[in-house]
Amino acid sequence: MSPLVRCLSDYREYHRDRRNVGTHLVGIPLILLALEILLSRPMWEVGTYLLTPAIVFSALAALFYLRLDIRIGLVMTVLLAICAWTGFVVASLSTWDWLENGISLFVVGWIFQLVGHAYEGRKPAFMDDLKSFLIGPLFVVTELGFVLGMRQELRAELDRSVR
Repeated sequence: MSPLVRCLSDYREYHRDRRNVGTHLVGIPLILLALEILLSRPMWEVGTYLLTPAIVFSALAALFYLRLDIRIGLVMTVLLAICAWTGFVVASLSTWDWLENGISLFVVGWIFQLVGHAYEGRKPAFMDDLKSFLIGPLFVVTELGFVLGMRQELRAELDRSVR
């Protein structure tokens, strides 16, 4: 079993109820965007570039995803870049607006997550494995890809692997 299938199948065990999956399709992107916004300050000048904790986080996460699967990793890299850019734009606003946007998205995202796990009747995956914080966004992207008819061989392998 590939590392990608192992990560996704472990995560999928906590997300079998379709309502839970649905809430995660909303909650996880909101949380990811919130983190990118909140990590977009401070900004450091490095030569002619600006560096933020969000950029460091995005680059490290992108490397993780690319090592798991190049095609999905490229999609994740683009999505992380969009979130980091959005975070940079929001961080350029006043401190109040930056915090209000970041914290609000974070709270709303977690409300979706907790509602989903109430449907599931099971605790969130991160309570057993912190790596699930990185797998959650990957799960959302692959599930959306499956809905669009992409990577059906991966879907079949995941369906076989989930106990």
